[in-house]
Amino acid sequence: MSGMSDGRAGGTADSTADGGAPQYWFNPRTREVEEGMVSPWSDRMGPYPTREAAERALETAEGRTDAWDEEDRRWREG
Repeated sequence: MSGMSDGRAGGTADSTADGGAPQYWFNPRTREVEEGMVSPWSDRMGPYPTREAAERALETAEGRTDAWDEEDRRWREG
């Protein structure tokens, strides 16, 4: 993956975190998991620690949104 653009000026795709573990991203446009920052930031969700976690990105986001909506509802109701 070295040398591929990651969507940042002068950046390259890096599939590992600082500790050397691979990072995975979900691309909602293509609905594919990518190892490293292959696509531009606007087409990435993540990073996720595993391919499986990245595959569940939309499900995870939906669950978080539902929890935040419930928290907002409770806050408004006092």
